[in-house]
Amino acid sequence: MRKRVAVIGGGIAGLAAAVRLRDRSPSDTEIIVYEGSGTLGGKLRTGELAGAGVERGAESFLTGAPDGAESAAVLLARRLGLGAELVHPSGLPAALALQGRLEPVPGGTLMGVPADLSLLGGVARPAADADPDEGRPLLGPGADVAVGALVRARYGDEVADHLVDPMLGGVYAGRADELSLAVTMPALARAARTEHTLAGAVRAAQAASVRVPGRPVFAAVAGGMSRLVAAAAGASGAEFRLGVPVRELRRGGRGGRGWRLVSGPVPAPAVDEVDAVVLAVPSRPAARLLASAAPAAADAVGVLDYASVALVALALPPGTPLPELSGFLVPPTECTLVKAATFVTRKWAHLDRAGGPVIVRASLGRAGEAERLQRDDEHLIALARAELGELLGGALPTPVASWLQRWGGALPQYEPGHLDRVATARAALPPGIALAGAAFDGVGIPACVAGGETAAEDVLKSLEDR
Repeated sequence: MRKRVAVIGGGIAGLAAAVRLRDRSPSDTEIIVYEGSGTLGGKLRTGELAGAGVERGAESFLTGAPDGAESAAVLLARRLGLGAELVHPSGLPAALALQGRLEPVPGGTLMGVPADLSLLGGVARPAADADPDEGRPLLGPGADVAVGALVRARYGDEVADHLVDPMLGGVYAGRADELSLAVTMPALARAARTEHTLAGAVRAAQAASVRVPGRPVFAAVAGGMSRLVAAAAGASGAEFRLGVPVRELRRGGRGGRGWRLVSGPVPAPAVDEVDAVVLAVPSRPAARLLASAAPAAADAVGVLDYASVALVALALPPGTPLPELSGFLVPPTECTLVKAATFVTRKWAHLDRAGGPVIVRASLGRAGEAERLQRDDEHLIALARAELGELLGGALPTPVASWLQRWGGALPQYEPGHLDRVATARAALPPGIALAGAAFDGVGIPACVAGGETAAEDVLKSLEDR
């Protein structure tokens, strides 16, 4: 009997799982991808603005892995025939918006955590007694801590508030005082278990990361991330059921060793029987589906919280002056709704057209600020334009076009201990079910791709073991 595998969730993690399933399973294996939203790609979505393709979600991905190999995202792009279509940012520096001025991001930091406090310039003043060697490692074996707690204790509040918080906020939309060091900076967490000072831990973490000379740090797909989504969907050979949320997951069918999926409206449910399931959905939907099949796993994953954000894209008149920067980050201490801005046509040369508009994209909202985003689109676009003008030192001209993209509950907020909770959940899963996605493996396209591929391998092994 040919096998049937369900992938619940059509984001990049689910699509990567479907491609790996197609590549590693018998040719007659049936792969079914369920996506409740009706649109594949999750947070990867390319929009149009004044004739240019501008990302409505993630705009790039890391090209390298910590061991020096190409990242899972680059390898997937190559597998999908898009390797020659990768483009790279211009290399312009970024800045920090501080009290009406734009300060260069200090060099030599790891996600904003400095290795050399003498290089901070006007960004932050370290504590007077910063980072003493107390004769023992910063963290105990296997310990985790909030990033902010460690940085404040070693360097002082200004370094945490002006440098580390905006860097983490740009990636996670969260606060350093609440985000896990082991998840957001795993190399630094490992180094902190042997090093006696934070500066020493940063240097050790940086030395352990293999950089390939000449390899750009980031990449994107020419024409937009939606091309990566479409190529993955095509390569998977899967059957896609869009706009079909799965409501229940129960054991049964397929000779008593498979799983029953209940989807569709409650008055007229549809039931499918499959041999294995990859759950590539956020934590709370995953917990609901696991409630009867694996209650201990459900309890472990269901506690993860999320931050909501919105993206505003402005197409400004040609020739609008902007600093020679790729963009800037805004510390929460500035009290703006805008937390980051990208000068799209400066950062990405392939989008900078002669006589074309100047495109700026702003990210709005941090963890705990969902209520501030509950205004209509027109209001938020106007607010973003006004705040950007204030941060840049002069009002921006009226845009020729604009849009707003809302991502409600989009970014996981990894509290200390998250990795242990995920390990507990995975250990409690019955054979034939695997977890994938940002809720479990970290934000960023490479992490999601790698997690989806690992989940596919796990369910295939469970089928072989039968």
